[in-house]
Amino acid sequence: MSMQWSNSSFIPTMADNNNRSILPNMPLIMCMLSLIYMLFTNPAMAEEITIKNAPKISLETYIVHVNLPTGRALVDSDDLNSWYHSFLPKTSTGEEGSSRLVHSYRNVATGFAAKLSPEEVKQMRKKDGFITARPQKKFPLHTTHSPDFLGLHQNLGLWRGSNYGEGIIIGLLDTGIAPGHPSFADEDMPPPPAKWKGKCEFNGTVCNNKLIGARNFVSDLPGLPVDDEGHGTHTASTAAGNFIQGANVFGMANGTAVGMAPRAHVAMYKVCSADGCFDADILAAMDAAVEDGVDVLSLSLGGGSADFFADGIAIGAFAAIQKGIFVSCSAGNSGPVSASLSNEAPWILTVGASTIDRKILATAILGNTDAYEGESLFQPSDFPSDVYLPMVDAGADGDENAALCGPGSLVNIDVEGKVVVCERGGGIARIAKGQTVKDAGGAAMILMNDELDGYSTLADVHVLPATHVSYDAGERIRAYINSTSNPTATIMFGGTDIGDPLAPMVTSFSSRGPSLASPGILKPDIIGPGVSILAAWPVSVDNYTNEKATFNIISGTSMSCPHLSGIAALLKSAHPDWSPAAIKSAIMTSATQFSLHGGAIIDERYLPADIFALGAGHVNPPNANDPGLVYDLLPQDYIPYLCGLGYTDKEIAVIVQQLVACSNITSIPEAQLNYPSFSVELGAVKKTYTRTVTNVGEANSTYTVDIEIGSVQGVDVSVTPITLSFSEVNQKMRYQISFSKSATPVNASFVEGAIVWRSTKRAVRSPISVKLV
Repeated sequence: MSMQWSNSSFIPTMADNNNRSILPNMPLIMCMLSLIYMLFTNPAMAEEITIKNAPKISLETYIVHVNLPTGRALVDSDDLNSWYHSFLPKTSTGEEGSSRLVHSYRNVATGFAAKLSPEEVKQMRKKDGFITARPQKKFPLHTTHSPDFLGLHQNLGLWRGSNYGEGIIIGLLDTGIAPGHPSFADEDMPPPPAKWKGKCEFNGTVCNNKLIGARNFVSDLPGLPVDDEGHGTHTASTAAGNFIQGANVFGMANGTAVGMAPRAHVAMYKVCSADGCFDADILAAMDAAVEDGVDVLSLSLGGGSADFFADGIAIGAFAAIQKGIFVSCSAGNSGPVSASLSNEAPWILTVGASTIDRKILATAILGNTDAYEGESLFQPSDFPSDVYLPMVDAGADGDENAALCGPGSLVNIDVEGKVVVCERGGGIARIAKGQTVKDAGGAAMILMNDELDGYSTLADVHVLPATHVSYDAGERIRAYINSTSNPTATIMFGGTDIGDPLAPMVTSFSSRGPSLASPGILKPDIIGPGVSILAAWPVSVDNYTNEKATFNIISGTSMSCPHLSGIAALLKSAHPDWSPAAIKSAIMTSATQFSLHGGAIIDERYLPADIFALGAGHVNPPNANDPGLVYDLLPQDYIPYLCGLGYTDKEIAVIVQQLVACSNITSIPEAQLNYPSFSVELGAVKKTYTRTVTNVGEANSTYTVDIEIGSVQGVDVSVTPITLSFSEVNQKMRYQISFSKSATPVNASFVEGAIVWRSTKRAVRSPISVKLV
């Protein structure tokens, strides 16, 4: 039945599907006519009906920064929330839109997160006290043997001197945690310090003296802070996991798993889910962590480059350092592309990723006897390495999706019982490529790098016999396939191999400088172990449901970040009077630039890694414990630097949470900040900067400067004075460093080098990058 209009009366009549007229329903008609009359005579009613039937307004989570009311300090939570509520839109009943409030910030920002429409934000801008509002951003995660590799040994050196990080609280923002894992057992652990104010949202006695706090801040996924992804459990145990003997994955990398600071306490703040990590939730977790009393914050996540006033992590980290909390963040996994960094703020330790000297070997052997070393964590004992199978290149026909072994891409290629060559990349997970091969009937996979990834290979939990080889090896394997009508290959699994002389090597995925947000600050700051790292995992990768001590090997700057977080905890325990900036300086100026074989650290191309891959170099924990000199900074010292960046007073106020008038402040160029490294843009005019160093070694000590400008000439560097003589501990001394173009022209955009202050016991190194313009 349908409604039609009568030609004669403009009165609706009911008609059946055969178009037969039915006697109109007169009460219905009268009601409709009355409604039409009221709409014409009462426009307000028409507007109300239009609003009630309009499409639902799309709401988005905004982070809103506001000022406190003039002359009032809102220290009470209820007062502060009431002030925040005054900015929210009214509901249809006239009440405050409390249901719109997502997070209320107290420590790391003056403001809140709320679900708002663009029009509501526009109206909010008119209110007194409003500073800024922006939509929240989604950040990705930056996804055992390493203590030995870093020189951390039981009952010796830094571990002994710091008592393994005892008394330090490491707060991690991640995907949650598996609380019952043995890595977080609390045998012989002391209770948390009296300053701890955090809470555990798990039921019963799941939290203990090791895992002292666990909270969920994922606003769209309420519930317990359980780790459904594995990432948070892995990073937490890397930073501070207990000693667990017999840790391995598929029997590989067998040994004692332990975090960098095994007696430090762990507090987990869940901010990420399978949908990513939103900065409104991240800021709320940092807000809570500051109030809870953590000593170190570890964030293995982040977005791309952004102005610091629009970067939730940078804002939260500044509030943290104001409370003396050290902040360590991953540099990102967007390398080896230049200027691909995350977390660039100078008050954050930005951590890139390197290899350790352990490999899980899997060698591709071709029918012509050529052998190419690769890696795989899955090493099946029943795969016959002496039996050569036919080979096929998935990309032989020029189909890019097939070359990448994307889902369903091999249906038209005969791969049954063959070794299939697949290319890395294309946004398809490495293990997923193997699943495609397996589903299509392939017997094994050789995963070759794309050109950008060069020689960087990874040990993965593949679903079939596989090896991950370099780009060069892959090209040679393809050349062999094209050279014969009957190509064959097998894979020989070599198990765990320790002692790679090329380690540490900067891995291809590690994000690179220069910094876009602040080119005058050299980033990343440091590199640390981030490739094929074994650590705790929520479930067994073997699907053994009764196992409790479960582990996995994964890679990313997500793994290098908690290494540095744990090392910072050791340093803070050994030197409780050091500021976050002093700890960062100790880590940077003591870093190494050499691999195990004594040569320069190389990158994924097997070429010497440049300064935008290395930063200050590879972390060296024992040396960081005794740096001799440190470059210190107080939170207030960053304000002239922020003014020098050209930020407005309001933008700086968002970061530092206080009123700032750059017109009353002597701003400084970026390179003048008392940072442990130099990043200088140099034209025809000579540039001179000042640095202040603090003696944290012996009272009586003398340092002489050694200028190391790289093999590419083109910049003259001078330092005044050339000798610093100290007579007291914590004594400060200043020096000036000048940069000018040399008389000999150079065909280069960047020149790099270092200055090193040397004493009879120590070398305090500051890397230098000079951009020639």
